[in-house]
Amino acid sequence: MNVENFRLHGHELIDWIADYYENIEELPVKPNVEPYEVFNNLKQKPPKNGESFNVIFNDFNHKILPGITHWQHPKFLAYFPANASFPSILAELLTSALGAQCMSWITSPAATELEELVMNWLRDMTGLPKEFSGVIEDTASTSALCSILTAREKISDYKINESGFGNNIYRIYCSEEAHSSIEKAMKIAGIGRENLVKIKTNDEFSMLTEDLEHKILSDIQSGYKPLCVVATLGTTSSTAVDPIEDIGKICKKYGIWFHVDAAYAGTAMLLDEMRHHLKGIDYVDTYVFNPHKWMFTNFDCSAYFVRDKEALIKTFDILPEYLKTDLDTKVNNYRDWGIQLGRRFRALKLWFVIRHYGTDGLKEKVKQHINYASIMKDYLDKDPDFEIMAPMLFNLICFRYNPQNLIEEEIDLVNKELLDTINATGKAFLTHTKLKGKFALRFVASNTNLEERHIHEAWRLIQSCKQ
Repeated sequence: MNVENFRLHGHELIDWIADYYENIEELPVKPNVEPYEVFNNLKQKPPKNGESFNVIFNDFNHKILPGITHWQHPKFLAYFPANASFPSILAELLTSALGAQCMSWITSPAATELEELVMNWLRDMTGLPKEFSGVIEDTASTSALCSILTAREKISDYKINESGFGNNIYRIYCSEEAHSSIEKAMKIAGIGRENLVKIKTNDEFSMLTEDLEHKILSDIQSGYKPLCVVATLGTTSSTAVDPIEDIGKICKKYGIWFHVDAAYAGTAMLLDEMRHHLKGIDYVDTYVFNPHKWMFTNFDCSAYFVRDKEALIKTFDILPEYLKTDLDTKVNNYRDWGIQLGRRFRALKLWFVIRHYGTDGLKEKVKQHINYASIMKDYLDKDPDFEIMAPMLFNLICFRYNPQNLIEEEIDLVNKELLDTINATGKAFLTHTKLKGKFALRFVASNTNLEERHIHEAWRLIQSCKQ
């Protein structure tokens, strides 16, 4: 493909993307395909000779697109979003064109310094302590692993990296509502899933600090070494918030590393009225939230903050001769701030998004989404056939359909059928969770292009699908 053909097809793709967003509501949110239907519809062997762009793009439209779940659809109300926006998409196009490898300052000075700048912006925009230094990771899962590895090395005076665990058995603590990535981090870090201690939660699904301290003391008496506590600001199931200040005091008392996972709800800290959830943040060692969820910056972009950046760097730095430069002591080389050596220019799209919306514009979008969720909550509150299953702290509602006095197993079945019926229409996409063993539907009002009318349409759909 030469420059002229690239120019021609590039304009075609921009037009396609614009049309896609203009007409996205005409598409089913979730595709109606069977497992391997897409796979079996594709050529099973690669072409011997190169094919034209038109042939490839035709196959995309007719064979790939029908199997896509449309995450940017306004009535994608499932999971947590992976939000995109037009400035983010355009910046991603530039990132792809530049093809910059941003592992160190010398490989991309502007990328390194822009990353430092936008992370300072985010820190200040969301009310985090000035002592925090930030780096962009791919996901909150990677950030949690980085935190646990840093805690592991700091407690062992960085000896585990050199000679392994020895006889030490470490313990990590999180609530029973914590994200599954913590369990995965236990496996990868070599600490073991059996050494992840799940702490009980209260009726609002928030960590019980009495149970946390009890289990820490019990472990110490049994010869274990408490390593890290992971608190959640906005759990995956219900966006519950653990008591950061109370947990922080316990961590300080026993000399335990403290990580806060705010992957989704961290964006809400743009709002002054939400920052009471950050009470106790001065006790926290590391903190993460994902602009690629609720800050309109397309996947992947995870904002990871650390109080002791030297501990982070000492955990991960390896400096072979071919990476050494005369400037290493004067600049940030972000290859040493995490797992990856090769790094994408993620800061560019974040910079575009923040500058496009401005801090006031971002706040307004977040406020709108919280208001939209309140509208749905009002509908549910006024209908005696539905019940709210958890407090609505941000813009997620957990609810279930309970039209009569059924036993729990029957209620679960009725709600599973309701969920399947809603999703089968293609007019909206919801997912579920279980709260204290009870099946609950999740309604997340945070898509970039969500409008109030979509909330009313979703409620009418729910009403039409209930039995």
